[in-house]
Amino acid sequence: MKEILNMINICKSYYIEDEEFEVLHNINLKIHSGEFISILGPSGSGKSTMMNIIGCLDTPTSGKYILSGDDIFDLDEDDLADVRNKEIGFVFQNFQLLPRLSAIKNVELPLIYSGVSGKERKERALRMLENVGLGNKIKNFPNQLSGGQQQRVAVARALVTNPTILLADEPTGALDQKTGTQVIDLFKKLNEDGRTIVMITHDINIAKCAKRIVKILDGYLLEEGQ
Repeated sequence: MKEILNMINICKSYYIEDEEFEVLHNINLKIHSGEFISILGPSGSGKSTMMNIIGCLDTPTSGKYILSGDDIFDLDEDDLADVRNKEIGFVFQNFQLLPRLSAIKNVELPLIYSGVSGKERKERALRMLENVGLGNKIKNFPNQLSGGQQQRVAVARALVTNPTILLADEPTGALDQKTGTQVIDLFKKLNEDGRTIVMITHDINIAKCAKRIVKILDGYLLEEGQ
């Protein structure tokens, strides 16, 4: 399998009143194309900071991060925005859909930023909504959809640019158990179709749904394996 992500001795520190707080300590992680990996850790473990670095929403204090062959340290803000749009598909705990836009318009949004024509945007967004089982809900607004349906719209939006990695932050956190299971089943199907998925979670039962678990505690990776 092709290596698509390599984090080498990644450290991240924050300063509060001139005092340094190191959140991540020498993180080393490789992810290959087609993997379904969960990053498991409790609140305050550093998993959100790690997610932000993986998603190019933040940069490390030191270390090296290679994504699809590019050294993220070498990129300026415009380049990072381009990477976020093309390489990373984000799925958030609270969906983050725009309430005044229909399902299909929400899914089209990343393609607008990519400069895709209106006709192609609509075709690709419709295809993605059909892929997640919402072809009959394209004109519905978020408040007309259940939590599970809103998360499926969010997944469709994340996939519409055909990103290298689907990055999901606590994707079942706002859902009941049954609906959460349905979303995880969707992730499993997407992975079977070849999608690379990185899922951030504090729930061991959700983490076990991935093919590989990496545990993080107090900013250290404790375990990496099948």
